[in-house]
Amino acid sequence: MKERLFIKKAKEHVTLIEFLRKQFGQAKFGDIEVQHTPVATRIIIYTTTPGLVIGSGGEKVMEVSNALKKKFGIENPQIDVQKISNPDLNPSIIAQGIASSIENGMFHKRLGNFYLTRIMRAGAIGCEIIFSGKLSGERSRKERFSAGYLKKSGDTAERYVMKGSAIANPRLGNINVTVKIMIKHSRLKLAEAESTEIIKATDILPEDENVNTKTEENTRNE
Repeated sequence: MKERLFIKKAKEHVTLIEFLRKQFGQAKFGDIEVQHTPVATRIIIYTTTPGLVIGSGGEKVMEVSNALKKKFGIENPQIDVQKISNPDLNPSIIAQGIASSIENGMFHKRLGNFYLTRIMRAGAIGCEIIFSGKLSGERSRKERFSAGYLKKSGDTAERYVMKGSAIANPRLGNINVTVKIMIKHSRLKLAEAESTEIIKATDILPEDENVNTKTEENTRNE
């Protein structure tokens, strides 16, 4: 019984997030948090374009609040819009930007190298960008671009590695873009960064000469 209730709540949460993203159209989102309290449901939207979310005089927020009441039965929705201060360290924003550029015809390898440089210069400890899908031709495959130090598992990975993804829809077929960014933290020790569970690469030069690129090919054809 509890398991069914948990699954139901999870589905409702995913539906709510998808609904919010569609309602705010062209706005660029990071995370969307939903906090339930006894008196209200607080929805925190992190975005690089708060003006598009709020609307003129707050009209868009009011419109979406009313839609939430009717569609989801939320009696007192409170939408809190927070501006993302550094979009180059937000994996969801980076993934959306890459997906959009792929749809506009840019080559994924150029994008992978460009955004690795951008993320590392913004102050990340390490990052990884994974492309999965029909990158060229009919064969589906993966390509991984990584730089710096990136914890792959354990408590440090859970705490300090942020993840984001987006799907591009170019002519050949869907391409999934996954971005992982490890941020600096005062508790992170150098000994952890030297663990075997971390991807290590040399520093990125302006020309991207030292970017560590890894490629995996799937044997499955689509």
